[in-house]
Amino acid sequence: QVQLVESGGGLVQAGGSLRLSCEASLRTFSRYNMGWFRQAPGKEREFVAAIKWSGDSTDYADSVKGRFTISRDNAKNTVYLQMNSLKPEDTAVYFCAASRQWVPASINRYDYWGQGTQVTVSS
Repeated sequence: QVQLVESGGGLVQAGGSLRLSCEASLRTFSRYNMGWFRQAPGKEREFVAAIKWSGDSTDYADSVKGRFTISRDNAKNTVYLQMNSLKPEDTAVYFCAASRQWVPASINRYDYWGQGTQVTVSS
């Protein structure tokens, strides 16, 4: 059974930083493209960032460019999301997801999802 487990969420003041981690139980993790999405209360789930299986290509939502960085460690089956200069509007549940296809922002192209981790940014 495939599991994606996010960690690292929490409460932080505006301007602060957090690093999210997502560990996957996928045996072929290195063949999967990984993405981060978020969902705020009353809103639809939205794309945040994605990284290709090889790690040599990334994509970001305009709202997080220059503030967030996605990375991966295939030896540890883990993808990270470093979040700097956090804003109250970044408050959401953050989900990681895995896809065999490289269509970063397409939610429906992801095969596996984690349960999410809460990020709350206070003003």
